[in-house]
Amino acid sequence: MSTIADNLSTLAARISAAAEAAGRAPSDIRLLAVSKTKPAAAVREAFAAGVRDVGENYLQEALNKQGELTDLPLTWHFIGPIQSNKTRAIAEHFDWVHSVDRLKIAQRLSEQRPDGLAPLNICLQVNVSGEASKSGCSPEELPALATAIAALPRLRLRGLMAIPEPTDDRAAQEAAFARVRELQDRLGLNLDTLSMGMSHDLEAAIAQGATWVRIGTALFGARDYSQP
Repeated sequence: MSTIADNLSTLAARISAAAEAAGRAPSDIRLLAVSKTKPAAAVREAFAAGVRDVGENYLQEALNKQGELTDLPLTWHFIGPIQSNKTRAIAEHFDWVHSVDRLKIAQRLSEQRPDGLAPLNICLQVNVSGEASKSGCSPEELPALATAIAALPRLRLRGLMAIPEPTDDRAAQEAAFARVRELQDRLGLNLDTLSMGMSHDLEAAIAQGATWVRIGTALFGARDYSQP
């Protein structure tokens, strides 16, 4: 049975190969370890293997893990849907938020970010495939939303995040990721982050400019959603 360290080594090789194939430096792509449904002990094991950035989808689960891992210098990313009643805790306990898709949420994060902390890094989630079941603003809403959020205090707009419709077709994967990149380029806001690509499609995402790939299953193994 492979360990988290083994999996991380395999992922590093995949990222390096994909970067080189795209004419990019592997150091320009960072791995975000997505640990939803996994225990704090798994995150600790990942840290020992070299992981420094951790992404969580569920607030209470994330806060519980943070409480168990206060001795580790981890950077915490919130990547799940955001309800208004959760913004204060997110603003207080995370370094990055990848899943902002409404101005109201961004305004609350801005107002509730403690003065003593660095600005909260923000990615706007765009629903590039138009799926009704997916969060994210529409491509049409994006320019006005990005401009408004870029002006908010205590936030730093870094770029876009997307979860395109799953497919095994490499050309279709790249087309979706290319659209995200083009949407960001057209904003003209000097953004530096594209959070896109997961375990099954990271190569296509890297080919189209991803700077963060969000990896769960390929690092930690299959998730058990039966656990509370």
